[in-house]
Amino acid sequence: MKCPQCKGKNTKVLDSRETNDSTAIRRRRECQDCKNRYTTFERVEYNNLIVIKRNEAREPYVRDKVEKGIWRACEKRPVTQAHIDNIIKQLEDKWQNYGKEVPSELIGESIMEALKELDEVAYIRFASVYKHFKDIDSFQKELERLKR
Repeated sequence: MKCPQCKGKNTKVLDSRETNDSTAIRRRRECQDCKNRYTTFERVEYNNLIVIKRNEAREPYVRDKVEKGIWRACEKRPVTQAHIDNIIKQLEDKWQNYGKEVPSELIGESIMEALKELDEVAYIRFASVYKHFKDIDSFQKELERLKR
């Protein structure tokens, strides 16, 4: 494990423990070269999933891409990393049940449903990008659906 500060490879694990939901191991590390301390997480990688895009192209599932999209929607909202980790873990478990290939539409719809339960503003933000809202009427229709 490279140190994020000095890029040295001489690091030591100071502490290891499971996360609250037991889906990852949190490791506290220290670089032996520059004494920088940092945290890493070890979790199951869902790298065997293939995402089928709308144009039928296939690409490997990338967890970070999903997490960044969710964080963008949740910007300046009362949402924690734990909330997002929990959502992603639940969604990845759901997607695994569909087999090796998962349509991008299923991924997008699943994220929208999870955000709807977590934070309505984050849901609208994500939906506006995912559904390609082109004008204020599109927003208004989605807001009316959300109110019901």
